Amino acid sequence: MKTDQSNKTALILVDPFNDFLSEGGKLWNNVKETVEGNNVVENLKKLVSECRKSKIQIVYAPHRKTEKEDYLNWNFLSPSHMGSLKLTLFEKGTWGGEFHSDLQPQKEDLIAQNHWTASGFANTDLDFILKQHGINRIIVAGMRANTCIDSTARYGVELGYHVTLIKDGIGAFNWEEIKATVETNFPNYGHSLLTTDEFLESLK
Repeated sequence: MKTDQSNKTALILVDPFNDFLSEGGKLWNNVKETVEGNNVVENLKKLVSECRKSKIQIVYAPHRKTEKEDYLNWNFLSPSHMGSLKLTLFEKGTWGGEFHSDLQPQKEDLIAQNHWTASGFANTDLDFILKQHGINRIIVAGMRANTCIDSTARYGVELGYHVTLIKDGIGAFNWEEIKATVETNFPNYGHSLLTTDEFLESLK
């Protein structure tokens, strides 16, 4: 990426919630190994900091903050919906449903409508927000590799965006999920697969 593309580029932070990224979160024990192994929080912090310096738009793509009655009358529930229903993930009004303390939005950042399932684009205003800001390139990072990250990145390609995936800026329930996204899925549809340091070097 060249710096003259910065004003057409956005960093999409997918689900940087305490339930995922903080000790004591409802899914922390599930993702701890890969989040710590990939140094996800520190890498996301570096990405956000350097993107802000380079005038790259930061956009949050958060999952719905679940409430107790969500999904009860849905026709078809996926395994992820069942998990959300059982654990009340990212519960509205709770610490777990807040963004990680080191990844708080600033006034110049954008926050898309909450997604109900995996893709940050499906049934939200994310595409509209990006188009209104003249953005045609997105960098995707956050949680969880083989669900929301894979779905958001793939949907972005379908909508015509140039999509970069930060391979050490994602976590999952195990390394096999990371491997499936980074080694099998994304290389078959995405445009650029980089580490945090490789991406930041491209900004220079």
